[in-house]
Amino acid sequence: MNTNLNEIERRLWSAADELRANSTLKASEYSTPVLGLIFLRYADHRFTQAEKEIGGTATTGRRRRTDPKTEYHARGVFYLPEEARFQHLLNLPESENMGQAVTDAMKAIEAENTQLDGVLPKTYNRLEKNTLIELLRIMEQIPMDIEGDAFGKVYEYFLGNFAMTEGQRGGEFFTPTSIVKLIVEILEPFQGRILDPACGSGGMFVQSADFIHNHKKNGNGHISIHGIERVAETIRLCKMNLAVHGLEGDVRQANSYYDDPHRCLGKFDFVMANPPFNVDRVDKERIKDDPRFPFKMPRVDNANYLWIQLFYSSLSEFGRAGFVMSNAAADARASELEIRKQIIESRAVDVMVSISSNFFYTVVLPCTLWFFDKSKRHTDRGDKVLFIDARHIYQQISRAQREFTPQQIEFLSNIARLYREQAPENQHDSAELMTENFPDGKYVDVAGLCKVATIEEIEAQGWSLNPGRYVGVADREADDFDFAERLEELNEELEVLNAGAHQLEGRIAENVAMILEGTT
Repeated sequence: MNTNLNEIERRLWSAADELRANSTLKASEYSTPVLGLIFLRYADHRFTQAEKEIGGTATTGRRRRTDPKTEYHARGVFYLPEEARFQHLLNLPESENMGQAVTDAMKAIEAENTQLDGVLPKTYNRLEKNTLIELLRIMEQIPMDIEGDAFGKVYEYFLGNFAMTEGQRGGEFFTPTSIVKLIVEILEPFQGRILDPACGSGGMFVQSADFIHNHKKNGNGHISIHGIERVAETIRLCKMNLAVHGLEGDVRQANSYYDDPHRCLGKFDFVMANPPFNVDRVDKERIKDDPRFPFKMPRVDNANYLWIQLFYSSLSEFGRAGFVMSNAAADARASELEIRKQIIESRAVDVMVSISSNFFYTVVLPCTLWFFDKSKRHTDRGDKVLFIDARHIYQQISRAQREFTPQQIEFLSNIARLYREQAPENQHDSAELMTENFPDGKYVDVAGLCKVATIEEIEAQGWSLNPGRYVGVADREADDFDFAERLEELNEELEVLNAGAHQLEGRIAENVAMILEGTT
């Protein structure tokens, strides 16, 4: 079934992308209307199913006590008036203004379903008539007999491809799915309140619900979704993404540095995010007394340690966080080192994972995944941190892009499970990899892969959280030298050093300015 769905996704994307290539619109102008049509097809499918159920109930002779719209809403289905039905739009005469008809259909859906108010795209007049008709026909090809979350997967596939097409801007709203899945698998958000204060198109929420479905087979009933996003258009993408996955959440427009619409302090069981790296010019005077930043302001003009504190302070006493961060943050010096030291000494840092370059659309540099667990203070792991070096674990999907396979995600998350003395999983055939590295079925340090370090060892390393400092290098046979692999390793090290040098330049300039101010 997955093979069939993958083929359907590729066929749909190829057809839609060919239309885009021949259109006068940029990818950023084309993507939202196309995603809106996927949503419309999903909503129409669900409505049609519910219509049959409701009709069957009516024919049994039961008296209908509620209006039709309420009956659909009670089944978790969006109510579609006739002018918003997919077949109605497909069957319109050629003389019809198709762009206006689809726009009116979106408005009608919003009018009947208040949770969608302001969410659906209404720019279909910008698409050429023939292009729009062909897009409707392409979306009609999504078969109605596929089991599982077919529409959600198609939406996610298109979202990822649009993000790749849009490059730098695409990374603002989309985190590669394999990275999100690894965060979720290590974090294990089985139930509770989930926050993403830089939520983009909502991938963290979708994968959390998918995790619960795969592990408990009971849908998304145990998570409460809370998001913050700065860009209104991205919020619409997020809410559509949630809708086609059968989810609802409280996603609000705000700037997380300055605004706290969810009153986050100490409130959440899970925090997940891929925040923008190395942001400068945040007005720290506005937030210097904000309790969400308990370790005070970093002196450098860099927001990395503002985000890290936001994630930390939003957690409840037993909460967990998993987030993407610039590699430079793990070794940053001066005021950032002092903040990092305090976080480490709080016993909240649980797992650190190094990721190879070329996983993201916004940056080619390698990055690090950080995981907090405030509950571990009360366990044998309280004075320990698990470091995993995953820079050499990936699948090359194009010259410039990498991802994790399901087996690799399971293998890496199983290392964390062994560290926590949990049973490993084998839904994606990682057992052989696990046996090869952990033959006794228990956690052990593996050179070049993983190492559990104590806080004393971390202090001896200058409070660095860079996995490479602890994990070391795996033994290699003399004739097992791979020039290309070694060249890539050296290039990654150079990129990290260059990033650190850039940060050091800013720090030197700041110190010189302070000295000059003191001499005047």
